[in-house]
Amino acid sequence: MHTFAQHSFGMQLAQLSRAWRAELDRRLSGLGLSQARWLVLLHLALLEEPPTQRELAKTVGVEGPTLARLLDGLESQGLVQRHAVPEDRRAKKIVLSPQARPLIAQIESIALGLRKELFAGVSDEDMQLCQRVHAQVLANLEKD
Repeated sequence: MHTFAQHSFGMQLAQLSRAWRAELDRRLSGLGLSQARWLVLLHLALLEEPPTQRELAKTVGVEGPTLARLLDGLESQGLVQRHAVPEDRRAKKIVLSPQARPLIAQIESIALGLRKELFAGVSDEDMQLCQRVHAQVLANLEKD
């Protein structure tokens, strides 16, 4: 593949990611949540088991102290709770509160509407090809 095409691919991917996130943030602004906070809530909703604070930081892609501040805010809003881990006194499991569920349903509904708009005209075959390309690039990044 030509070097310019590779460069364009990377730039386009970064631009797409920023624009998609900004549009979703704009649509979610009426819910009173910052982008960082709704992202934490969505990750918590998607995980099968409540993660530790450290696991959640890794999943969301933020540093531990940053996540701690986000969780402080979400906890003060009554949206998450920190539960002690009996086998490790330093660790805390992060659990969504019942109050968070209706809010997450709104976030997911808004996000689904945006995805439908963004993927209009994209065939299943094109989506599968794109996912294969992304998976290969990610695999290449993870090589030692």
